[in-house]
Amino acid sequence: MKILVTGGNGYIGSHTLIQLIRSGEFEMVSVDNLSRSAAGTMDRIEAITGVKVKNYAVDICNREDFFSVFEKEGKIDGIIHFAAYKSVPESVDEPVKYYRNNLNSLLNVIEACEKFSVPNLIFSSSCSIYGDVEQLPVTEETPAGEAACPYAHTKQIGEQMIRAYALKHPALQSILLRYFNPVGADMSGLNGELSPDKPNNLMPIIMETGIGKRPEMTVYGTDYDTRDGSCIRDYIHVTDIADAHVKALQFLIRKENKTNCEVFNLGSGHGVSVLEMLHAFEKITGKKLNYKLGPRRQGDIPAIYSNSTKAKQLLGWECKYGVEEMILSAWKWEEHLAKKG
Repeated sequence: MKILVTGGNGYIGSHTLIQLIRSGEFEMVSVDNLSRSAAGTMDRIEAITGVKVKNYAVDICNREDFFSVFEKEGKIDGIIHFAAYKSVPESVDEPVKYYRNNLNSLLNVIEACEKFSVPNLIFSSSCSIYGDVEQLPVTEETPAGEAACPYAHTKQIGEQMIRAYALKHPALQSILLRYFNPVGADMSGLNGELSPDKPNNLMPIIMETGIGKRPEMTVYGTDYDTRDGSCIRDYIHVTDIADAHVKALQFLIRKENKTNCEVFNLGSGHGVSVLEMLHAFEKITGKKLNYKLGPRRQGDIPAIYSNSTKAKQLLGWECKYGVEEMILSAWKWEEHLAKKG
């Protein structure tokens, strides 16, 4: 079966391609114009798996160019849609950019499913759709709250777009995967988070500070109503996230879904604070981090973590890796980058 992965050169997309290859069940093609990812990703995937994945350097927002991929590739059995802008602070600063890119690209994906009779769609959603929740952990039944930033809002709208389409087009089977905070790298240390942009997620910032790429880092907010005053997030190893996409695809192919638009949370089930993650890094690697305490960052919420029982029961999925593997794999990847110069 042939699966098209949008954003296949990106962080989660590339790890999902690796897991799809490891499953031995699929042929893959990637569509990624490298606007938010680095060249060389497909070479790293080949080094890890022995398989070369074809990538089309096409902007998914360009309908004609995107559709030409389907015309060249023939029958596509499923799409996993990752390609989107994802920076919380950037979305606050440039909301129009986020609405235009994230929603137009999804619209073209949905239209492609219809035009080229693609039966299965996995959508990369986010726990950010829940907003600032009062009761934790969140389940799939937790209502969407007010979006804390335009990025989160694009994920809410994206889910609504797929639901509305699925309601009138039963041929398309879809799954919305709401995942929490992906971190870490492939356990080989040969593929991890790498973007041309300056990272604004915690783990790569920790790694860059630890390796000396940046002189210091800032903890944004130490006065939240949490156990140590810093934000609490549900961190999950990127390979676990990738594995969930493979299992979600298999779930649809086996026709085990009860509706044609299913929702699953993907999280570890417990939260780790920013300060706890910093201290864990120092303990595990023996490296001291130069960090300062700063004010809150616009768009952040105090705490969120998941109940992922549904994914365990229906997809047969659960986290295999903990905080130690998250940090060790990310550090191995950072050292690999340092050796390459």
